[in-house]
Amino acid sequence: MRIRVFLALVAVLPAAVGGASHAAEPFVQDRFAIGLWVDPPLDAQADARYRELAEANFTLVIGGFGGASMEQVQLQEALCEKYGLRLLAPAHISDPEDLPDGPAVWGYSVRDEPNAADFPGLRERTDAIQAARPGKLAFINLFPNYASEKQLGTTTYDEHVRLFMETLRPDVLCMDHYPIFHPGNDGREAYCENLATLREHALAHAIPFWNFFNIMPYGPHTDPTEGQVRWQIFTSLAYGARGVLYFCYFTPAGGEFPKGGAIIARDGRRTRHYGEAQRINAELKALGPTLMQLTSTGVYRVCEEAGDDPETLLNGTPLTDLTRASDDPPLDVLVGVFRHADGRRAVLLNNYRFAYTAWPTVAFDVPAEQVMEVDKRTGEVAPVIDDSPDMEGLQVSLGAGDGRLFLLP
Repeated sequence: MRIRVFLALVAVLPAAVGGASHAAEPFVQDRFAIGLWVDPPLDAQADARYRELAEANFTLVIGGFGGASMEQVQLQEALCEKYGLRLLAPAHISDPEDLPDGPAVWGYSVRDEPNAADFPGLRERTDAIQAARPGKLAFINLFPNYASEKQLGTTTYDEHVRLFMETLRPDVLCMDHYPIFHPGNDGREAYCENLATLREHALAHAIPFWNFFNIMPYGPHTDPTEGQVRWQIFTSLAYGARGVLYFCYFTPAGGEFPKGGAIIARDGRRTRHYGEAQRINAELKALGPTLMQLTSTGVYRVCEEAGDDPETLLNGTPLTDLTRASDDPPLDVLVGVFRHADGRRAVLLNNYRFAYTAWPTVAFDVPAEQVMEVDKRTGEVAPVIDDSPDMEGLQVSLGAGDGRLFLLP
């Protein structure tokens, strides 16, 4: 099934209908979340490990592996505060009223991939946590849309997410989805469909959504290239994600991961993924303050090989056309459209190809001199630069799987 155009809801439902209405003081996300699964060990090298984590430009640690006891979590909390990180501490370490509550603690990791039958009990647990720790996040991560009916406890994935929202009324919606990148077995469309489902429910309940993505080889998954990592992240941004979470940071033990190959190896060595994450995360931190001000209003995939006409498909968006040089590959671009909190419009262009660059000529609905771009190095907003001034029109170069963010009047 081809990816369809996903438009924003006509109106966002008020907090009394959804979102965090059950919490006296809901969690408020104050920065873009760049997080991880499998936190580093809290051993004699703990300080160096957390400094290393911060130097890779992460902003959020989800505990539960390195920190499994109250004593360990207290050390983890101190290290997060020292290095400017936020922590989701494991909720199982104590009763709600005894959970850590310092300034570095965003909240508590309650459950991963629950069945729908677990939702009522989880509601009781999260209510108790939020009563004891108002303003903190009770974090639950959902299955992906390729989970079985038995895993989900519902006949469809949308029903699973809808029931979760209605029962739990969370402050953040999150799932994990790891697309296959095998030649001849392309799982990217299902990844986009999963993002579209979260986007729809998050908008309806006026809450942010996050998602886990893959950065390591295991099972049928090849070891992602940097282009494939970028594709997963910037596609999430095009759909409006306010957090991206790496699977995994520290290489987990167990027979499921014989190759190893997460960001940090089991012996503590940095794999090549460390430099990739460090580079990409620096860009996310620069874009983050702007991304946190955006509300998604539409997502469009322009794929010339599927017969899409960009001018027709993008009608009514800030883009009036996308074209290419005759010797370039056919266009395959994801276009995320947003409304900024200050009323401006925003467009995120994402190269849907993870093995080739894209060099489209972009026609906005305002003169090019009115188009601004958020610099991925500094976060500053400046007039867009034509990447090929000798060609007619405005050219925008996009690396493999990469994305760029523009602001318009």
